Amino acid sequence: MRRVCVVTGTRAEYGLLYPLMKAIQADADLHLQVIATGMHLAPEYGFTYRTIEDEGFAVDAKVEMLLSSDSAVGIAKSVGLATIGFADAFERLKPDLLVLLGDRYEILAAAQTALVAQIPIAHLAGGDSTEGAYDEAIRHSLTKMSHLHFVTNEVAARRVRQLGEDPQAIFNVGSPGIDQIRALKLLDVKELEQDLGFSMRRRNVLVTFHPVTLEQQASTDQFAELLAALDSFGPDLGIILTRPNADNGSRALIRMIETFVSTRPNAKAFASLGQLRYFSTIKVVDAVIGNSSSGLYEVPSFKKPTVNIGDRQKGRLQANSVINCAPTQDAIRDALQKAFELDCSAVVNPYGDGTASERILQVIKQIADPALLLKKHFHDMESPYV
Repeated sequence: MRRVCVVTGTRAEYGLLYPLMKAIQADADLHLQVIATGMHLAPEYGFTYRTIEDEGFAVDAKVEMLLSSDSAVGIAKSVGLATIGFADAFERLKPDLLVLLGDRYEILAAAQTALVAQIPIAHLAGGDSTEGAYDEAIRHSLTKMSHLHFVTNEVAARRVRQLGEDPQAIFNVGSPGIDQIRALKLLDVKELEQDLGFSMRRRNVLVTFHPVTLEQQASTDQFAELLAALDSFGPDLGIILTRPNADNGSRALIRMIETFVSTRPNAKAFASLGQLRYFSTIKVVDAVIGNSSSGLYEVPSFKKPTVNIGDRQKGRLQANSVINCAPTQDAIRDALQKAFELDCSAVVNPYGDGTASERILQVIKQIADPALLLKKHFHDMESPYV
């Protein structure tokens, strides 16, 4: 059986990978291997590797990498630790194909290790652009280290071709996160309230705000503006917050969240909601607000508005339900008020129809020998395919 190894380092990334992992697991010709790393192994982010196991997957390796520091030095050292850990894991598991998604530094460590270990890489969600974070450079670097490219839209496919990748190795499949939205039976309002231990208000929002790693204004300053904007709506606004990714400055944001919810009964924070509760919350709330890619990838499928703050997601393809605003209290408040009044019933999600995992699996199974993918050729712009 061909060994297909999936690496996951965050709750959000795992949610996108879940339907593909299930499809690989169910295929008689493939053997799924799972490596958990990063936030999955950290107590402050909920030890979410347990969720992976609870949902029926065996975690074949755990690569510890996070230091008790979210400074630039700490993050850089974490990448080094991850590289060492992935070297040991790959040597033991000997995967035939490595599946990676996205643009985070945990995934960069996995890719550079696989590169020198001569393990072919299938990369999901390359070719996007996010100008407000150093994830942009990581994403394009992953493209150059990968051999199969499963992109979420045609604009991204064109960018991957522009990076010199073989057009015949680029597949526009959409976002696999939409697959899971179609498959899950979501909780209704009463079930969700009981599960969350939270009573919904007249209006409700879901908030996810991650550190901004390339913007001049500090993440804490931007987040303070967001919290002030939310506070201005008063106690009739229900606020559900999720913790940020483990990026530069994330711990300061976590402290701000804890302080905020400690004195406001209309607000509650979660280290991780998990897929079912997260999607059920999107279904119930009136708007999603923050700077997470989920606001662009998944939320439009629920016909709900997204308030996208700052430049962290600048450059991504967007549905008409996305409202962009500056990271200031007044701009955020105005955008949120507009979101409450926006009719999203006719919105079309530009990231596919919910069949991405099936398409990816078909391509993987058609590869006669993944090792033959390792030797790549640069395809110049003069190619008739570009």
